[in-house]
Order: sequence, then structure tokens, then C-alpha cells
Amino acid sequence: MKNKFRNLFLLFGILAIAIMLCTMEMDYSDIWKNLKRVGFWFPVIMLLWFFVYLINTCSWYLIIRDDRKFCVPFWTVCKLSITGFAINYATPGGLMGGEPYRIMELTPYVGVSKATSSVILYVMMHIFSHFWFWFLSIFLYIALYPIHSFMAVLLTAIGAFCLLAIYFFSRGYKNGMTVKTFLFLQKVPFVKKWAHRFLAVRKGTLEQIDSQIALLHSQHKITFYSSLLLELSARIISSLEIYIILSVFTPDVNWWDCVLILAFSSLFSNLIFFFPMQLGAREGGLALAVDGLHMSAALGVYVGLITRLRELLWIAIGMALIKVGNKK
Repeated sequence: MKNKFRNLFLLFGILAIAIMLCTMEMDYSDIWKNLKRVGFWFPVIMLLWFFVYLINTCSWYLIIRDDRKFCVPFWTVCKLSITGFAINYATPGGLMGGEPYRIMELTPYVGVSKATSSVILYVMMHIFSHFWFWFLSIFLYIALYPIHSFMAVLLTAIGAFCLLAIYFFSRGYKNGMTVKTFLFLQKVPFVKKWAHRFLAVRKGTLEQIDSQIALLHSQHKITFYSSLLLELSARIISSLEIYIILSVFTPDVNWWDCVLILAFSSLFSNLIFFFPMQLGAREGGLALAVDGLHMSAALGVYVGLITRLRELLWIAIGMALIKVGNKK
């Protein structure tokens, strides 16, 4: 990638961090007070997320190395993974900046076709694991809590939504989805002319990408399911962050409750995906999830506050990595 593009990504990240700091409705005295209560555990949370990012990197690395033809240093993939997540966290709508960045930086190592297909496959896997995480959390809730009529209806609706998404993702893995995506975009106002021109010029490349997507699911099943299990394990391990924070404020907490809090709060916040860092949606989702498990809703606010600080720091780290260790 040319340095001017890296500088543009870096400038965008700095502006996004500044905007988020200025627009988040936070009392900085409360932030400092709660941060002091968390104390030593905040660096532990930062380190925990480094291990979560390592698991995400392993998942993507398996996809890149599935046919053993390409050699990309693991720590390069780790850097691209952290920076890609940082750009996505700061991007309204998500998945609008981190993926082009990853493709552009990975292209010198593996070529544009493999870079594009591996990034698309990893994004699909990352989202696919979310639906499985939400679906499996339904059964965890049923095992731990009594089900009344409203909750039965809600869990049924969530389960149907997840199963429908899992079905469409499975179809996409079997047949590829890039060509179909551009065929769909040809019917969307404002972008249909661009999509038609792009498909006419790049149809061969898109078909090659689709064949690589289908190949992973059909012939490299060990890689496919290993990547999926790694992503699922990353979701579960990240719930330790909620457990650590809640343990500081209350003794009445267990890890399985924290898994449920993460599942239902992330479902809520992802339904409202167009805010940078999901401002407001994350805190609201945490408050509702904590309240739904018969804890004080204020605890959800405390969790949201600490996780927001952790995200800001990791966004800053990811943006700084843009200028480090780049292939010339």
C-alpha cells in the first residue's frame, strides 16, 4: 500500500477518536472514580484483549494459509487484524474501512485475488460465529433460568433470526457470494451503474474469489471448522472482561451470566450498527442484559464505561500500528 493511503487511514482514525471523545456523554470525574476502583484489573483487561486478538489472528491466518501456497508472517497478520478492527470500531456502520485496509496491505504478499477472498472469508467467519454464539446462548439461558411467556417468545424470535442467518451464510460458503452481491447491487439506486461497470470489468476476478470461498467450505473442512471454533472461543473468552469488571462492583456474579450478558448486549448493539463504536447502543444493551439477569442496571453502565475506555486505547494502538512494519 502507498504511504499516502496509510496516512489517510491514520488521519481518519485520529479524527474518529477525537470525535468520539468529544461526543460521548461521560462525566470524566465518574470515569476516573470507576477506573480507580477497577485499578490493577484494567491492565489485565487490556492484556486479555491482546489474547482475544491473537485468537482472531489465528482464525484469519488459517484461512490465508489453507492451501500452503502463500507465506505471510504471523505477526504481520496480527498487526493487520488489530488495525482492521480499530478502523471498523471507529467507522459508522462498521466493516467499511478495516476490510479495504487489510486487502490493500495483504495484496503484496498474496496477490489481490487471494487477499480479497481471505478477507471476505474471515469477515464472513467473524459474523457467522456471532450468529452461532447468539444461538447457543439461548440454550445456556434455558439451562440457567426459568422461562416465562415473554422470554419464550423473545428467545424463539432470536433463535429464528439466527437460524435464518446461519442458513444464508451456509449457502454463501457453498456457492460463493461476491458475484451475487454485485448482481444485487445492480438493482440498488445510486450504486447500480457503478456495480454494473465493476462487474463487467472484474467478473473473472470475482468468480475466482467465489471459487476460493466455496473451496474452503467444500475441501478444507478442517480449516473451516477450526477457524469457526477459534472465533467462537474468542467470543467466550472476551466475556471474562465483563466478569472481571462486575467482580469489582459486586460479589454476586458468575461467568455463565457474563457470557449471557455479552451475547444479548452484543446482539442488541449490532442491531444498531451505524454509530461509531456503537455509541449508546452498547451501554443500553449492557444495561438491559444485566437488568434481565436480575442485577442492577447501573452495573451495566459501569461495564460499558470500562469497555469503552478499553476500546479507545486499542483503537489508538491499532491506528499507531498503521505506520509500523509495512512491506515496501
